[in-house]
Amino acid sequence: MLSNMESDSRRLHAEAADPVKTTFRALLLFHLHDWLALLALAVLYGVLMIIHPFYRFVGRFDIDDFRFPLKSDTIPFAVVPVIAIVIPLVFIVVYFIYKRDLQDLHHAILGLLFSVLIAAVITDAIKNACGRPRPDFFWRCFPNGNAIYDSVTQQVQCTGRKADIKEGHKSFPSGHTSWAFAGLGYLSLYLAGKLELFNRRAHLGKLVIVFLPLLGAALVGVSRVDDYKHHWQDVFASGLLGLSIAAICYHQQFPWLHHPNSFHAYPFKGIAGAHWNNMPQNQSPNMIGSPLGQYSGSHREIPRV
Repeated sequence: MLSNMESDSRRLHAEAADPVKTTFRALLLFHLHDWLALLALAVLYGVLMIIHPFYRFVGRFDIDDFRFPLKSDTIPFAVVPVIAIVIPLVFIVVYFIYKRDLQDLHHAILGLLFSVLIAAVITDAIKNACGRPRPDFFWRCFPNGNAIYDSVTQQVQCTGRKADIKEGHKSFPSGHTSWAFAGLGYLSLYLAGKLELFNRRAHLGKLVIVFLPLLGAALVGVSRVDDYKHHWQDVFASGLLGLSIAAICYHQQFPWLHHPNSFHAYPFKGIAGAHWNNMPQNQSPNMIGSPLGQYSGSHREIPRV
């Protein structure tokens, strides 16, 4: 009995000396299933990138719709994760450095990654199922410009590289655009919450900051049309898809933007919702008692770090 008491005492002293480590461990344990789901989404996305899309019929009388020039990407695909993930992460980390709110940091990163990965999986699943040819499909199919058609069905008989033909059947929806709106759309909502966009104080200047990420995402989509990689319908649908997913994922972690505490992450499950809803605006949910203590052997308040 004495040995157990001494062990508990040493553990409590260690946790008190390093509240950041204690809080971080508790957050990971509480959301372990969420991080495992993220891993599963990443694996599923990798599988979708490998499998072949449906090769939609393209005939002699259809090919003229896909004769746009074959151009290089204005925004290479390797840059898309930087736009959709790294840029929002910079703002999230800067806010953490300013406020030292570890729960906000964790929830914001988790929501961002879910937003981007869900958008990526849905986008590529639809790409593979739809198989819509890109506007530049003709030149992917016939690099030398000499078209060959089946004598009976009049379907194209491609002579280009298999990889180019495969990518040529992935027009709808646009991956660049859905990624951009999922990541930058999430950032826009995050900034709106932190700036208390709808606090009824008529500060319209906040709208400029909130809309800038959306403008960036829109320009990514426009570049895909300008490069003849996608039809405008592909980009339009992808923007709606990415922004919708961003809104859903954001509001799983943060309250609606018109909420008095829109700048705070949702507290851990177990905190009475009424207590949080009635919390003064200058008080963080991290200062309210929470089940974090169950992971550390005590029932103290969440440490503010």
